[in-house]
Amino acid sequence: MMQPALHLKTTIMPGSKIEITDIKLPPGEFVDVFILLPSSSAVKRRSAIDILAQAPGQRLFKTPAQVDAYLKEERDSWER
Repeated sequence: MMQPALHLKTTIMPGSKIEITDIKLPPGEFVDVFILLPSSSAVKRRSAIDILAQAPGQRLFKTPAQVDAYLKEERDSWER
């Protein structure tokens, strides 16, 4: 005997949450939920560097030397 099933499509909400609403789902009942992810070619993973490069204002420092110089300047200002 086949179990009754629903095939619904939904969008992943902020916070990686999924909401499923259907009048055929009786409140208080337990159900099994299967999630089929898009094929790997449809989901492109980006590195943190790529994400930061596209952020408004870009990165403050372009090189490690710039970070070191900034930190040295800040530390020196504490001692004044």
